[in-house]
Amino acid sequence: QVQLVESGGGLVQAGGPLRLSCAGSGRTFRGYAMGWFRQAPGKEREFVGVISWSGGSLDVVDYVRGRFAVSRDNAKSTVYLEMNSLIPVDTAVYYCAADPISIRVARYWGRGTQVAVSS
Repeated sequence: QVQLVESGGGLVQAGGPLRLSCAGSGRTFRGYAMGWFRQAPGKEREFVGVISWSGGSLDVVDYVRGRFAVSRDNAKSTVYLEMNSLIPVDTAVYYCAADPISIRVARYWGRGTQVAVSS
């Protein structure tokens, strides 16, 4: 059974950092892009960032660029989301995803981890 399990969420004060992890299991993720999405209360899920298998191609959405970074450790089948200078609008459930072709229609999804940023 393929699983993506997020961890590292929690409550943080505005301006603080948080690092999310997502560990994959149940298959090899060789060749898979891995990425992050988030869903705030009352809003649709939105793309945050993605990293290719090699790490040579990565992208984050404009409104987190310069604050968030995506990285991965292929030996651990783990993708990370390093978040800095958090602001209250970053409050959301963060999901990781994996797909061999397009992260925006990802085949595999985690169950999410809650991030709450207090002002």
